[in-house]
Amino acid sequence: MADDIVIDKQVFHERLNNFVTKWKADKRSGDAVFNGASSIATVVGKASEPGSYLKPAAFQLWLLGYEFPATLFVLTPDIFQIVTTKKKASYLEPLKGGKIPMEILVRGKDAEENKKQFENCLETIKKAGNKVAVLKKESATGGFADEWKAAFQASDMKDEDQVDLGPILSNAALSVKDEKELRIIRDASRASSALMTNYFVEEMSEILDSEKKISHRTFADKVANKIDDQKFFQSQKLAKNFDPMQLDWCLPPTIQSGGKYDLKFAEESDDNNLHAGVIVSSLGLRYHTYGCVVGRTYMVGPNKVQESNYKLLLSVHDLVIKSIKDGVVAKDVYSKALNLLKSKKPELEKHFPKNVGYGIGTENKDGTLLLSGKSTRVLKDGMTLVISTGLTDLENEKPQDKKSKVYALVLVDTVRVGASECSVFTKDTASDLESVSFFFNESEEEESKPKPKRERAPAIAQTNITKTRTRHERATNQDAEKEEMRRQHQKELHEKKQQAGLETYGKGAKALNGTEEKKFKKFESYKRDNQLPTNVASLGIVVDKKNLTVILPIMGRPVPFHIHSIKNASHTPESDFTSLRINFLSPGQGVGRKDDQPFEDPNAHFIRSLTFRSHDIDRIDNITRDITELKKDVVRREQEKKQMEDVVEQDKLIPLKSRKPFSLDLIFMRPALDGKRIPGTVEVHQNGLRYVHGSGSVKVDILFNNVKHLFFQPSQHELIVIIHVHLKNPVMIGKKKARDVQFVREATEMQFDETGNRKRRHKFGDEEEFEQEQEERRRRAQLDKEFKNFAEKIADAARNENVSVDIPYRELGFNGVPSRSSVLIQPTTDCLVQLTEPPFTCITLAEIEIVHLERVQFGLRNFDMVVVFKDYSRPPVHINTIPVESLDPVKDWLDSVDIPFTEGPLNLNWATIMKTVTLDPHQFFVDGGWSFLSTDSDDEDAEEEEEESAFEVSESELAVSDESSEEDSEFDENASEEMSDEGSDDELSEEGEDWDELEKKAARKDRESNLNDEEEARKSKKSGGKQAAGKRKR
Repeated sequence: MADDIVIDKQVFHERLNNFVTKWKADKRSGDAVFNGASSIATVVGKASEPGSYLKPAAFQLWLLGYEFPATLFVLTPDIFQIVTTKKKASYLEPLKGGKIPMEILVRGKDAEENKKQFENCLETIKKAGNKVAVLKKESATGGFADEWKAAFQASDMKDEDQVDLGPILSNAALSVKDEKELRIIRDASRASSALMTNYFVEEMSEILDSEKKISHRTFADKVANKIDDQKFFQSQKLAKNFDPMQLDWCLPPTIQSGGKYDLKFAEESDDNNLHAGVIVSSLGLRYHTYGCVVGRTYMVGPNKVQESNYKLLLSVHDLVIKSIKDGVVAKDVYSKALNLLKSKKPELEKHFPKNVGYGIGTENKDGTLLLSGKSTRVLKDGMTLVISTGLTDLENEKPQDKKSKVYALVLVDTVRVGASECSVFTKDTASDLESVSFFFNESEEEESKPKPKRERAPAIAQTNITKTRTRHERATNQDAEKEEMRRQHQKELHEKKQQAGLETYGKGAKALNGTEEKKFKKFESYKRDNQLPTNVASLGIVVDKKNLTVILPIMGRPVPFHIHSIKNASHTPESDFTSLRINFLSPGQGVGRKDDQPFEDPNAHFIRSLTFRSHDIDRIDNITRDITELKKDVVRREQEKKQMEDVVEQDKLIPLKSRKPFSLDLIFMRPALDGKRIPGTVEVHQNGLRYVHGSGSVKVDILFNNVKHLFFQPSQHELIVIIHVHLKNPVMIGKKKARDVQFVREATEMQFDETGNRKRRHKFGDEEEFEQEQEERRRRAQLDKEFKNFAEKIADAARNENVSVDIPYRELGFNGVPSRSSVLIQPTTDCLVQLTEPPFTCITLAEIEIVHLERVQFGLRNFDMVVVFKDYSRPPVHINTIPVESLDPVKDWLDSVDIPFTEGPLNLNWATIMKTVTLDPHQFFVDGGWSFLSTDSDDEDAEEEEEESAFEVSESELAVSDESSEEDSEFDENASEEMSDEGSDDELSEEGEDWDELEKKAARKDRESNLNDEEEARKSKKSGGKQAAGKRKR
């Protein structure tokens, strides 16, 4: 190995020159860093312990890339003296010839000569100036170091002339890393995260699940030996040129549990057995001499208090990471963390550490770079830190066993200080509560719980005996205070909305639907006479499909009519001729939207229709068909054009070339591409996402500047795990327009043996099922973690576009019908979404004006929600058939996100309402704005309360009302419009019966009833009375 030592000359001179340049600049600017030192002396005695480097050795590693024991460095701005052995001097000789002269003094066996070398160095120090920088707490050992210490002390250097070298090396050399150093520390961090997540956690889960007994020391040694497993590291997601042979331990694996915790990780793991409670683990690999640390707390069956404390610690940890950036003072970071802890749980302050991190690099811990309450060190871009937040000696009020009475919580990450934010190198090791909590033997615990004793019911039915005399005192009014608070808050929101409306749409505000600009559309078929088709000379009817025109002969002249001016064409065959009737569009027809089209001349006359008669029935039939098809084609093209209006042409995707892009494979995209259903790969590039379908023949690009929302929906209670992208503007995917794009993978594994053929020979009963459930749970958790990490990588790449990952809150979800089927609709931080079934729903909360709840009345089992947007030109969104059990949760959620809502007993005609709003918004808000919705609902509530006190609804009436509610839930405005459009006269004639048929049926029933009466009369011998009754019936 010694012959392989080659020092990088370029890096050596570059770093040495930078160091001396900073030194000279500091002298000119007031000696803030070097404290007036004119020389530096640092010595390395014996070789450092494996994986542990102190400042002198770290300085050697920074300059040379190797540690040289028994070596002295004396450095001034003008000369660099090195005292070392002959063998080491041979490696240093090639470094001569730089800007700073180097003098290498070779030690031999002659003690007098060696003494003269030290005197030479001391003379250099004295010539340079009065002050010399040395390590105040010198820790070098060995004969060489002792000789230098003796010579230095004999030189009578005054204590006041000695400056501490530690902060100087940290500030000027070791703390701020260059790009090469940062890449090395990132690789070390990723390898440490992989070892923690993919080996330690898996082994720990297996040990706890199988209830094996293993000591902390044995388990730690097992993890430590994994460093020699090159195949393990080659199988992880590390850099292509990653060399596992360059790995060493910075912090050997430390495992603690069972009530004894040392969060400084200064001692090795003890011989106590691993305890299934709170388990603290930390480790750190060193790669190319640069180290890192990652640590996590894992909890088995935590109680609510432990979960609460962990969540608080996690929020403090995240705050520290978010606070770190270039220019921030270290003590400010600590103060923010402590203040957050005090505001949430002040009683935990005494359990919080005195610092929340320190610098790391070649040195295991930079004691001069602490994130403590007293440190005035300024953080700089390029620094690497270990962030360590924890709570020690916490008492467990509800311990699971004796060893669980005291516990500790800790989170440790290695980060890089950036110009505007902090990058977490160990983020692959999950720290959320779900990932660090483990629950085993759930079924056994359930079985072991004692069954509650059944108490004998008393002789008197207590359900009919009330303890309160008045309704006001009953339990149903326990939430009256909460309801009143919600009512008051809603009142404030409505007042703000009304005030904002009046300010936005002041007096003289124009209509929002563009009525003033509407004009009667004019179409030009031909600009000159010679553009008409040549066959018009015969004065026949000509359909010019090229120019979208029908040319009709009128009074001996060919007159062109653009197809847009024609409403429809029909022909009616008669005896020996047929009539062609062409109807035209014109103002004032009273046909809905065309009715409000103005024309410049109010006295103008319009042709409503023209009729032509001909004996050539086939020709008229062809003309009618051509006009109808031309009209259909034009309408279809207009609809397609209107549909494509908001589709944007995206910029080009810029592929990553510097490295392999982050990717996620075995992904299906929704909406699906045409062709065979084949999984593809999603890649994160410089300015967007790329989905590569199957073999790579089809690619779909989504740019970050077109992403409005990014969602991650885990596989919990679902069959798929989803990353959902909601776009600002739609894009074309195949031949379809899409505003929502999903990347999904099925959460259920279909390729495993459900019968368990092989295992069933050895295991019987529920044990195998339990194992399969555990495996399914782990597989889903791993899948969720993989997708969540990828979503965070997308958000990280798109941070310049303010894209962040949003996760639906399933516990706040409610069932409803936004489109065709009933689905679970879930709120997120910024949206209300339904991401499971297409068509997807994504409503941005910031765009909502007001929410109205329809069909809210006693006896109905469902209600509807109408979302009105601030952009009044957007049609309101309807979510129908929401169970009435969700009414209060929906109200609470709407109130919590500051969205004003109203409720009413009936479905409203929202098309008419929105037309009124857009026609004159100023007058709308002058008249009270949206208050008309709440007024109706308040009156209705008052009536209901009066009626409720007067009578009680019977079960039969309630059943009838339930049936009517189900029928109402399937009906809305859109359904009525579809029925009116789709229903034809033929269908009505088939379903309905005329009066003649009804009278015949009635007469037939009378006869049948009369015959029955006569038969009964004969049996009972009372025919007279029965016949009279039959006549009366008739």
